[in-house]
Amino acid sequence: MNRRLTAVAALLLLALPGCSSDHDRSEPAASPADGVRRAVTDYVSALNARSTTGLIRISGVKDEPWSRREAAKILADKGGRGWRISGLEIDHDMGPDTGSARLSATDRAGKPMHDTFTVTRDEGTWHLVVLTGQPAAPGRTPASTATPAAS
Repeated sequence: MNRRLTAVAALLLLALPGCSSDHDRSEPAASPADGVRRAVTDYVSALNARSTTGLIRISGVKDEPWSRREAAKILADKGGRGWRISGLEIDHDMGPDTGSARLSATDRAGKPMHDTFTVTRDEGTWHLVVLTGQPAAPGRTPASTATPAAS
C-alpha cells in the first residue's frame, strides 16, 4: 500500500508542471531589435501625421523651441507623404544600448527615401537621433567639429 502511494505521488509530481495555466508563463522579453523597429515605425507614423510632438518623443529630447523648429524642418521636407517602410536593417554595432538603423521607405508617389539613424536606449525606451541641434547648456562650449590646426 505504501509503495502505491509513493508511486501515485511521484506521478502527480511529474504531471504538475503540465497543469500550469498560460497565465503562469512569462512572456519572453522583447529583443532590442523589436524596440528599434517600433521606434522606426513610430518615426514614419510621425512623418505621415506631420506630428511635431511625435518626432520630439521619438528623438528622446525635451519639447523646447529648438526641437520644435528642427522637427518642423523635417516635417516640411518629409511630412504627410504616406511613407511605407520597404526595408529596415538594424545593427547593435556600438553595444547593447546603441546601434544603427537603415530605413528604406517609399511615399505615395513612389519616391524612395533612405535614412540611417543612430539609435539609443534610455531607461528601456529606444530613440532615434533625428533632432541634433540641441544648444549647449549655459556656460558650456559645444565641441568643435573643425579639423585640428597643425602645430
